[in-house]
Amino acid sequence: MATPADGAEEATLVGHLIELRTRLLRAVAGLMVVFVVLLPFANRLYGWLAQPLLEKLPEGAHLIAVEVASPFFAPLKLAFFIALVATMPWLLYQLWAFVAPGLYKREKKLAMPLLVSAVSLFYAGCAFSFFLVLPVVFGFLTAVTPDGVAMMTDIHAYLNFVMVIFLAFGLSFQMPVALVILTLLGWVTPDQLREWRGYAVVGVFILAAVVTPPDVISQLMLAIPMCLLYEAGIIASRILGPKRSADTSDDQAQRPAS
Repeated sequence: MATPADGAEEATLVGHLIELRTRLLRAVAGLMVVFVVLLPFANRLYGWLAQPLLEKLPEGAHLIAVEVASPFFAPLKLAFFIALVATMPWLLYQLWAFVAPGLYKREKKLAMPLLVSAVSLFYAGCAFSFFLVLPVVFGFLTAVTPDGVAMMTDIHAYLNFVMVIFLAFGLSFQMPVALVILTLLGWVTPDQLREWRGYAVVGVFILAAVVTPPDVISQLMLAIPMCLLYEAGIIASRILGPKRSADTSDDQAQRPAS
């Protein structure tokens, strides 16, 4: 036999599901609006993205379209990727608005700066890779092209390569945020992070060797910023790490009702 408590729990669950659906619809709507706005400029955006390679190609060389539909789908794919990156703050805000009511006061206080930092660092990683790394990478690749070989890259293959580089640098730049979150969860301490610095440096250089093309300069351009971000993560973890038990008691007292 159903009890009033069961009915209240069911009503709460239905309310959460309705709120989740609303947030998802708003997130998708925002993404699609930006995507539709960018569609008329898709070809122009692709031309802008191709500049780092085109500037390094020999005179007369250019990108090619191997597949029949590539001239249509490659710019379309790029427009969606840019729309996704551009609306990331909006998407994360919808996630935040859904989970915020169930967070402690201290969790709310820390979550927003972490989200803002994560988005900013992702954008910084993408900008760093586009303006600094890609020219170096393409300069190296064109320099090592054998004589008699014309470097004419397919537009879809080029887009996939650049997107991988963007994601690699954007995610790699999340190092400080990841370290702070691990510290807040109690999985590591700032002292442990400092002790593991040597292992972290080795891991960073291995990751850079795997992600970037096989030239030393581009590997260093990923490894050195990641090492600096690791140090920044240690400092941030020490500042934002778990405080005294008084904070926990205060959070418990102000825990929102579910």
